[in-house]
Amino acid sequence: MWKEFKNFIMTGNVIDLAVAVILAGAVGLVVSGFVNDIMMPIVGHFAGGMDFADMKVILSEAVMAADGTVEKPESAIRYGAWINTIINLIIVGFVLFMIVKSYNKVRAPKPEPAPSGPSQEELLAEIRDLLKKQ
Repeated sequence: MWKEFKNFIMTGNVIDLAVAVILAGAVGLVVSGFVNDIMMPIVGHFAGGMDFADMKVILSEAVMAADGTVEKPESAIRYGAWINTIINLIIVGFVLFMIVKSYNKVRAPKPEPAPSGPSQEELLAEIRDLLKKQ
């Protein structure tokens, strides 16, 4: 069983999958940074200066102690962070679409050459055979 597992792990598909998962995590961080640090400030600027990450519906206010520490944290629905996540998803989907489209274009099978017709010798032999039959 151990040998079979070792053979399975060492196949190219499993290693390719592991590399893809690690790379996807890194790409996810880059895209999150792009959305949060570049796209959302631009969108916020055109939306009147609002920051989507701060948008929320407060269900219950935070309770503060006399010394300024938080006794009970705020309970809120953070729909702005969710909007950031949706924009993140759209960008990741678009990037993956472009990668797959490029990959398919590169890997597209080359058209097979058109089948060539019979050679002149074959045509002449066929005509000769037809004439012999008559």
